[in-house]
Amino acid sequence: MMEIKLADRWPALPDRPHKGIPALTMTQQSHIPVHVVGGGLAGSEAAWQLARAGVPTVLHEMRPLRGTEAHQGEGLAELVCSNSFRSDDAEFNAVGLLHEEMRRLGSLIMAAAEAHKLPAGGALAVDREGFSAEVTARLEAEPLIDIRREEVDGLPPEEWDSVILATGPLTSPALAGAVRALTGTDDLAFFDAIAPIVHKESVNLERAWFQSRYDKGDGADYINCPLDQTQYDAFIDAILGAGKTEFKEWEGTPYFEGCLPIEVMAARGRDTPRFGSMKPVGLTDPQTGRRPHAVVQLRQDNALGTLYNLVGFQTKMKYAEQVRVFRMIPGLENAEFARLGGLHRNTFLNSPLLLDANLRLKLQPRLRFAGQVTGVEGYVESAAIGGLAGRFAAAERHGDIPSQPPATTAHGALLSHITGGADAKTFQPMNVNFGLFPLIDPPPGKKKIKGRDRKAAMSARALTDLDTWLSAQNRQAAE
Repeated sequence: MMEIKLADRWPALPDRPHKGIPALTMTQQSHIPVHVVGGGLAGSEAAWQLARAGVPTVLHEMRPLRGTEAHQGEGLAELVCSNSFRSDDAEFNAVGLLHEEMRRLGSLIMAAAEAHKLPAGGALAVDREGFSAEVTARLEAEPLIDIRREEVDGLPPEEWDSVILATGPLTSPALAGAVRALTGTDDLAFFDAIAPIVHKESVNLERAWFQSRYDKGDGADYINCPLDQTQYDAFIDAILGAGKTEFKEWEGTPYFEGCLPIEVMAARGRDTPRFGSMKPVGLTDPQTGRRPHAVVQLRQDNALGTLYNLVGFQTKMKYAEQVRVFRMIPGLENAEFARLGGLHRNTFLNSPLLLDANLRLKLQPRLRFAGQVTGVEGYVESAAIGGLAGRFAAAERHGDIPSQPPATTAHGALLSHITGGADAKTFQPMNVNFGLFPLIDPPPGKKKIKGRDRKAAMSARALTDLDTWLSAQNRQAAE
């Protein structure tokens, strides 16, 4: 625990009761460190936001004491899969919008990225080593952050009353096992089996139709895309012939019989998918009045009803191949994908079921989760959630009630999705995309806003709402 003499660095706060530790004054409580476990992008951002709020932080990173199969060095915020933070277009791209929001929130990750960016057109790419060294140096130079190179090999000690677990997709087996024992064996996954997700507005509903098999439930719970025999045969040929990605040696081959990739099913027999996820029974094509030869069903994936996933279509096809093959499906000729399919090693919680709106574990609120373990996909999204976790923990340390960013912002849309907007039964990691945002109302007398105009309007609304929220946060901190 950080020595109390560091308290002299911080301005005194008025004494206020705190629900967590009523015996301490608020000034005393703000001197107790928050523990952040994991020195990746999320953990680094969380620690930085805590320190900026005047809260002492202990950042635990197990490397180099214990390495992983993917990391190469000892630096904090090491980029292991790519050096790209993807599009930096804040007007027409959701991840670019997230970049801009993070900049406005004083993000360490974005500052380091700017300092070490490389030519990449409209994308933000960085020099890996320079980026990690920058983050490491800034955190090491921060007096309120104590970096400890040690493994947390189980649930954090009870005396750590505020903890952010930001251990990422390569969480150590001991810690992952402890979390799994606490949350339940079905609520912590170790592999993504991801089916593609499409934007509903890109589905051709002149060819596809709404119906549940045998009209069960509400009778129209799925979007159905029909294939005749010729279309089905061509589709299976395309799946079998498409380029596939390979598992890394340390990932193993994590196939589960109840969640097989569509290409594995097709390889077992051409009709296997037609008697599995593509079975047409209980469905009638309104254009023909008959049952189709096969059908691809799309199921609503978020509470807003803007995203639909392809049921049973987890896949290892390469991304470009997925777009080509899946656009062969009648009704998806012009499909726009919010996420493409995949199957790879990961560690993530069933966050909509387990976490509250402040990223706290409902079963044990002293534990917060941040980054990829919460079910976000991508470097930027992980860092953004880490930043929010740090802000929420800092607010609690100062005796305030954490305030979530508006759902109209990129931060708020992502947070809302993982903490309740997604369906817990089908939850899978997600990148930020405009399908997660609330719809925007057109001006009076105007038609529905579409395409680039819709994205630009959503981005403008997001930044306006973020600035309003941030101003309120700053006023609260100053009181």
